[in-house]
Parts: sequence; structure tokens; C-alpha cells
Amino acid sequence: MASTSEVGHAKNVANFQDLIQFVTGYGANYNPSKNSLKLPQLVALKEEGDNKLTEVIAQNTNYNNSVNERFAAFSNVKTLGTRLINALQTTEASKETIDDAKGFNRKLQGKRASKIETPADPNAPAPKTISSSQQSYDQLIQHLAGLKAVLKAEPSYTPNETDLQVGALELKIDDLNAKNTAVTTAYANVSNARIDRNKTLYTKTNNLVETAQEVKKYVKSVFGATSPEYAQISGLKFTIKKD
Repeated sequence: MASTSEVGHAKNVANFQDLIQFVTGYGANYNPSKNSLKLPQLVALKEEGDNKLTEVIAQNTNYNNSVNERFAAFSNVKTLGTRLINALQTTEASKETIDDAKGFNRKLQGKRASKIETPADPNAPAPKTISSSQQSYDQLIQHLAGLKAVLKAEPSYTPNETDLQVGALELKIDDLNAKNTAVTTAYANVSNARIDRNKTLYTKTNNLVETAQEVKKYVKSVFGATSPEYAQISGLKFTIKKD
């Protein structure tokens, strides 16, 4: 579900389109001297706003998909850790080696990666800041890597089960790292897309909201404050959003 702010950004662009439609109807009477208020520039700015909104949606969806893929990849890590310990205990490994492995598994079992970052809806807005659960995922990988190192160093650890073998465990860790990095990258992309959108709509010179207010002032100056033309556009709301 889209956030109130995301809807607000889209509403600003939609209202800008309404503004364009009204001033287009004024024909030759709408003839501002300022270049940024001329009709072709208004149309171009509206298109730019649409593109920026679309990019945020695309990057947001990619972020949520990456989060869900990461959660799925990590979902069996704790169970895998327990299975690896059980497999090690059926070898000729020393008590010290087993204890070392159990130490990493205890850390693996005790560190939770939050499910907060796994929205089922791909349209749910990405968080405004990267979650502290990112560190939890990093630590889960480190604990599993530590356990793998103990198993790799034990000559008698040669399980027949493919997913318990050291080679498979190394591939698993590589995949977890890739999924975790993908979330970080996707978060950066959606954050940058939001910055670009906000520049177009609110902060750059001749941004959409600023331009809309100037168009209103121009129409008011040309037709008058009590004119039906100004009445058409005076009620169009343009709000600066901070997120």
C-alpha cells in the first residue's frame, strides 16, 4: 500500500496536469514572458515529474523484491546450522572442535534477522532509512562462515548429504552475501530516486510546485483575482513533501 507521502507526490503532478489543461484553454491570452511558465516548458516539466514518479515506483518494487528474496534465502539458516552440528558430531572430530562449532551455532541461533523488512506487497514503501536488521543479516553470515571454517578444517567431516558438504556451504554463504548486498544496493537506488523526484517537484530552480504557484500568480495578474479563469485554478493544491 502506497504511503500518504507517495500519494501526495503523485497528486502534485496530477494537479499540475489539470493546471496545464486550464491554461491551454486560455489560448493566446496565456502569454507569460518568463520562459519557464510557457506552455511547452510546463508540458516538459509535467513529463519529467511523471518520469521521476515512475522511477521511484520501479526502484521501490525492486527493493521490496530484493528484501523478500533475501528473507527466503536466510529462512533455513538456523535449521542448517543445527543440521551441520549434528553431522559433525557423527565424525571423528575432537570435543574441542565440536565445541568450537557449537559456539558459532549458538550465535547463529541467537541472532535474529528481522522480518520487518519483508513486506508482502511489492508496492509497500521502502523505509526512509536502512534498517538496523541489516547488521543482523551481516552477523548471521559471519556466524555461518565461522561454522564453515571449523567444518572445513576437520578432515573427518565428509558428509554424503550434498547440502551439508563444505562446498555447498560455501555456495550458500556466497548466495547469502549476494542477496544481502542486493538489498543494500536496491535501497541506495530507491533513496536516490526519491532525491531526484524531490528535486524535480520541490527543490531545483523552477521546480514543479514553484512553477505551479507562479502560473497561478500570472493568471491572477492577467485575468484578475475575481475572474472565472483564476477561480478555475486557485483551488488546485500543491504541497511540498519532505520525504
